[in-house]
Amino acid sequence: MVLDFFSSLSDDFYKTLIYQDRYQFVLKGLGNTIVMALFATIIGVILGVLIALVIDCNNKTGKLGLLSKICKTYVSIIRGTPVLLQLMIIYYVIFKSVDINIVLVGIIAFGLNSAAYVSEIIKSGIISIHKGQFEASKALGFNYFETMRYVILPQAIRNILPALGNEFITLLKETSVAGYIGIVDLTKASDIIASRTYDYFFPLILIAIIYLIMTLGLSKLVNLMERKLSDVRN
Repeated sequence: MVLDFFSSLSDDFYKTLIYQDRYQFVLKGLGNTIVMALFATIIGVILGVLIALVIDCNNKTGKLGLLSKICKTYVSIIRGTPVLLQLMIIYYVIFKSVDINIVLVGIIAFGLNSAAYVSEIIKSGIISIHKGQFEASKALGFNYFETMRYVILPQAIRNILPALGNEFITLLKETSVAGYIGIVDLTKASDIIASRTYDYFFPLILIAIIYLIMTLGLSKLVNLMERKLSDVRN
């Protein structure tokens, strides 16, 4: 019984990864998944900071009213619609007649999606800073953006680093829908292999294990970051 199980497992492993070099689908999917998640996070952080600053500036100074409304509308739309729908609109509608690398489309779509959530994280970080620091900076002659650059954001970013780490983990898992527009990510790789082996169990379990290893590793990094930040504060 045990020997039969291991023999079957070995056979599944061979058919899934070794035969016809099918492991290359997994490697390609892993690479695309990491690239999309990494660069989408970078886009999300940059845009998210800008969106949060525009909205916060309007709340505190009354300036940038129109731009603030646009940013709030953007955040509401992105947070109120599924990421898969956004991905398909960007690929099939916006870039329909454009010759563009499909992985880049994924990076843009996931980056724009992440920006809305990162902006909320940044806003919560800004709110966590005592308002007395704004007043003190104003008394020293700093304008809003100087106050943010030199006083508020360095502290806010430190407070929300763990939350940003969790956003990267979430984004890594969200890229699993990229296969709907033809990107060979990890999930799509399992689908391609399964269509050739006529067995979905082993490829799906294998990809699930890879995702689990990545997310657990990133979670440990985030926890380590939280402990180090706690030590710094103490």
